[in-house]
Amino acid sequence: MNFSRPGAIDLSALAKPASPPPSAAGGAASGATWVVDVTEQTFQTVALEGSMQHLVVLSLWSPRAAQSAEFNAVLARVTDSYAGAILLAQVDVDANVQIAQALQAQGVPLVVGLVKGQPVPLFQGTAEEADVRQYFDQLVTLGAQHGLTGRAAPVGGAAPADDEEAEEAPDPRFAAADAAFARNDFETVVGEYEKLLAQNPADAEVKERLAGARLLARTHGADLDSARRGAADAPDDVDAQLLVADLDVSGGHVEDAFARLIDLVRRTSGDDRERIRTRLVELFTVVGTDDPRVADARRALASALF
Repeated sequence: MNFSRPGAIDLSALAKPASPPPSAAGGAASGATWVVDVTEQTFQTVALEGSMQHLVVLSLWSPRAAQSAEFNAVLARVTDSYAGAILLAQVDVDANVQIAQALQAQGVPLVVGLVKGQPVPLFQGTAEEADVRQYFDQLVTLGAQHGLTGRAAPVGGAAPADDEEAEEAPDPRFAAADAAFARNDFETVVGEYEKLLAQNPADAEVKERLAGARLLARTHGADLDSARRGAADAPDDVDAQLLVADLDVSGGHVEDAFARLIDLVRRTSGDDRERIRTRLVELFTVVGTDDPRVADARRALASALF
């Protein structure tokens, strides 16, 4: 179960958000809740695919740890106050070992956000309700920065009012790619997005999805430690350096990836240099062209090229 997804986002840029949105007022609709138990069988659809439409927060807990079980009530109360802006997915780590291993959980409770499939570590251990709300406010801000503003449907009780923002229906253009993604058939995902881009070369959303799909296809099944050793042993091996850069972006080490490839641009020429430049531009699209790290890397790349 691979939790590395395109986006390479973290909370470090939110230390001083310019204008964090207020928490949803008024609480949940009567009888409604946005809390669900997730298992290894439902994780793909409820958590990963759900996080492509709205924010998801994972609560890793254990029935053997009374503190973590009790803390779920705090998380649920805060989550429901956002009225669908966040879905809380509770994961019993004793019954769902693969999820705990994939997130490298060292203890419970562990709280992790999901933004478009990308894990965003929030905190480990318990926290006061006000602090939980602050973390969640930051996550909402982060989601908005990445275009994630949909709302989850309530798990029970009354549905949202007609004037509340409803979760957007999946775009039918992406149905074939989404189905292939669910099968981990990334070659087909890439092919579907390439066909869509050929039909409309100016479609920015398709470009972003294609760049992310290509990154997934290149990194699927790759081992970061082995890749790093290979790159260290062969510093002039372009393929080895490109793989590590891909894995770094998938894992959130964006600046390391950009620095590696810009240094490689300085040391290469001809076709190799163009390959590296092309990969960097694609990774810029994955991370987001409005990300300040991309702006800095573009300037460094221009300096390296000229």
